[in-house]
Amino acid sequence: MNLTQMQERLRLELLRRIQRGSLSVSLLARQTGFAQGHLSNFLRGHRQLSLQGLDRVLLAQHMAASDLLSPARLTASPDPDVERHSVPIVSHATALFEPVIRPSTVLSMLYLPADALGSMRARASTSRRAWQRFVAVRISSVDAMAMDPIVLPDAVALIDRHYNSLLPYRPNRPNVYAVRHGAHLRLRYVDFLLNRLVLRPCNVAFPVDLIESAPGEAPSDLITGRVALLLNEL
Repeated sequence: MNLTQMQERLRLELLRRIQRGSLSVSLLARQTGFAQGHLSNFLRGHRQLSLQGLDRVLLAQHMAASDLLSPARLTASPDPDVERHSVPIVSHATALFEPVIRPSTVLSMLYLPADALGSMRARASTSRRAWQRFVAVRISSVDAMAMDPIVLPDAVALIDRHYNSLLPYRPNRPNVYAVRHGAHLRLRYVDFLLNRLVLRPCNVAFPVDLIESAPGEAPSDLITGRVALLLNEL
């Protein structure tokens, strides 16, 4: 990959972060010391950054040069067996918004038995099929309370991001989903009623939440994935 290709991938990643609301041109200007006009021209494709400027933006956004590699190279593994039996543990924001898990976003790895992932059935919307399938997140004690006693404090939840359908995975047994609620990830039972997602806790002391899809957004877009495995004690 040459410098021009790296800059284009960085530009697209910055625009994606701006679109989702986690970044703005003014914030990036403060982080890097660049003028807003300079950054705006870069984001519009009207100019390029110097190599030093590229490094400043990567540092400000907590990225590494390896994060700009193509998705195919990011997901490639020198040992296919290791890749099939290991899942990256990431932040909630990464699980919600990152189609491909960049190396710098991996907090640790969850290693599973050899046959743990291969037999899982997928039901993904078309747009979701390009996403890296399995991720895991840690659930804090505060986030776990609404799903007590199914989810305990500091549990690790394995999320299948290729299952964002509301159809039950097993008959007569509700799925637990990881759902995007605002900018937060929530674990809940989910129904769809009157064009709204209904988020139901397991703990009756917590309220039922209703989420209405934004214009042009399908209900499945709000579902990060099915919780395929809960590890309550590690």
